[in-house]
Amino acid sequence: MIAQPEYHPRLTPDEYLVAEAKFSVKHEYHDGEVYTMAGASDEHNLITGNFYTLLRSHLRGSGCQTFFADMKVHIDHSNRYSYPDLLVTCDPQDRENCYIKRHLKLIIEILSDNTEAFERGDKFHNYCQLDSLEEYILVSQRRPLIDVLRRGDASDSSWRFHTYTADDIFRLESLDFEGAIAQIYEDVTFPPKFPSPKALNQNR
Repeated sequence: MIAQPEYHPRLTPDEYLVAEAKFSVKHEYHDGEVYTMAGASDEHNLITGNFYTLLRSHLRGSGCQTFFADMKVHIDHSNRYSYPDLLVTCDPQDRENCYIKRHLKLIIEILSDNTEAFERGDKFHNYCQLDSLEEYILVSQRRPLIDVLRRGDASDSSWRFHTYTADDIFRLESLDFEGAIAQIYEDVTFPPKFPSPKALNQNR
């Protein structure tokens, strides 16, 4: 989702949490600065719902929990509170707080034109500070495309990058899950592609 800055004095984390509990609109907190979360498109909601349904069914009985949209994540190292589009936590410690999760195994963000650079850059680097995080998933809503960033093993701090498109079967190793790209984009209507310059010239 799109975050827009709120123009008011900087808040402490405690002040933010108190204020956030009173508002119907969600806000993210970035080290004193507060950002309003904007509404989502039809495509965004459909993709999120499709992904949630698949993961919820797959994880039933596993002890892991899947949340979407309204669950806050606390990133202590960078003093941030965020609302990922989808998240999975399997840590019993996260059952102790009904409103905030801290020990995530997987995070999914649905990209938009306005947020893609942020979610591939600064947001990813912040999420990397969660030691428990094993995979970070970026999902396009303009075309069938899923990027999976997967943390290396204990001896390798790098992240591996995998891209899945159209008719592919994608894999989430953190959850031992495989699914079809088509399932994620069920009922999604993609925006029309721009005609090529050659096609435009032919129509003149």
